[in-house]
Amino acid sequence: MPPRPYVLLSCATSADGYLDDASPRRLILSGPADLDRVDEVRAGCDAIMVGAQTVRTDNPRLLIRDPRRRARRAARGQPEKPTRVTLTATGDLDPQANFFAPGAPRLVYCATRALPRARARLQAQAVLIDAGDPVSLDLILQDLAERSVARLLVEGGAQVLAEFLTQDLADEFHLAIAPFFLAPPTPAPRLNLPTPAPASPMTLAETRRVEEMVLARYLLGPGGPEHRFLRWAVELSRLCPPSATAFSVGAVIVAEDGEVLATGFSREQEDHDHAEEVALRKLGSDPRLRHATIYSSLVPCGARASRPLTCVQHILAAGIPRVVFAWREPALFTAGEGADQLRAAGLDVLEVPELADRARAVNTHLIER
Repeated sequence: MPPRPYVLLSCATSADGYLDDASPRRLILSGPADLDRVDEVRAGCDAIMVGAQTVRTDNPRLLIRDPRRRARRAARGQPEKPTRVTLTATGDLDPQANFFAPGAPRLVYCATRALPRARARLQAQAVLIDAGDPVSLDLILQDLAERSVARLLVEGGAQVLAEFLTQDLADEFHLAIAPFFLAPPTPAPRLNLPTPAPASPMTLAETRRVEEMVLARYLLGPGGPEHRFLRWAVELSRLCPPSATAFSVGAVIVAEDGEVLATGFSREQEDHDHAEEVALRKLGSDPRLRHATIYSSLVPCGARASRPLTCVQHILAAGIPRVVFAWREPALFTAGEGADQLRAAGLDVLEVPELADRARAVNTHLIER
């Protein structure tokens, strides 16, 4: 497993940046379409985290509501319901809260000094883990990785989101903005970052209208846009329908100005699809491809048995001048000569071996076999 999970932060705010108002009742900022979008994001993650204050005040269920999404998880070999995760400095949690309902694993990361109180209150309602004193996000992420959590969705509250951002522990940030102002008369939760705030600007991956809301999807993490787009490609590979005879690969095509043109993953549309050809199929003959970069978790194939054209040939035909990949193909199905073929054709090819372990981890079942 990678040293820590891929971390997605998700929140909805008012137009003036508030996550909630000051009333005792929970304020729902998202409409039906945005709630469905969040349901889709949840379905792609292994675990969902909220802070203890969110468990106390909002009493979230942290479910995947769409049965089709639960079925697709099961088809990929995942549990139907993600693991629920919370962290607490005091151990002050109600065992009757929705968080502790049966049906999904429950993990409570607790400050060392609060463990006795948490044990007395929760008993067998959840797995309690010592997270240090004060609670350490690094320890939590390391433990989650050891529990095979590869993708973690963090949904709040404000303090937890801010800590992930200021400690540079997030890989994506999904910000949904509601079309109204709150301007509460008394202090209310908002995303206030303690100093020092992250110095590096985020990389915009997507903007989308969701009914009357706007979704902005940002990529974060070390290495700037180059590594961020490639990490995203690796994460797309986790969405692939399982196969015992083909790699799971993700691909992202980015224009010269940084706009994401298309994404794809293996077997996304048809059984024999490769990630690169799916992304290119979505674009057709787009002139922007002549100056674009394609990011792939695995080096594009230079030989294949399932279809007459290789991914190298698709890329050359599209006129893409630059390829960035994480993992060099092991000699399981072909000789893995795609990078050499691309360079021989005059393309700029960059290998990022620091991300190879993440891409390899998605395909462990093939390598072990």
